[in-house]
Amino acid sequence: MRWESETFVQVRRHSRVFEVVVRGEIDYDESDLLGAAWDEADEYDMPATVVDLTGLTFGDSQLLRSLLDARRRHQANGRVFVLLGPLQESVTRLLTISGTLEHFTLTNSRAEAVRTTGGW
Repeated sequence: MRWESETFVQVRRHSRVFEVVVRGEIDYDESDLLGAAWDEADEYDMPATVVDLTGLTFGDSQLLRSLLDARRRHQANGRVFVLLGPLQESVTRLLTISGTLEHFTLTNSRAEAVRTTGGW
């Protein structure tokens, strides 16, 4: 976990779900924070990972690459990968313009994420 001004990536382990909370702006300079979170998710190998993007105000191609990589890693190991929104307009735009939005499981509430992952 690393805190810099208002940007941070925090991980939480629940009984069945690994949660990654992202706040602020993620670009090249912060992309290593997400990489460390995915490595930790792989290490704990829980059935599901939920990525809380509700507080993410900006992401660039580095964010997109990182999310796609994490999704691929989870699928390869038979684990569920869920994005928790609602997403900020800039993040929705990034996923939409890149044509990748439909590749992610997106939930718009914590309750919906719990149902999607089968419980925390």
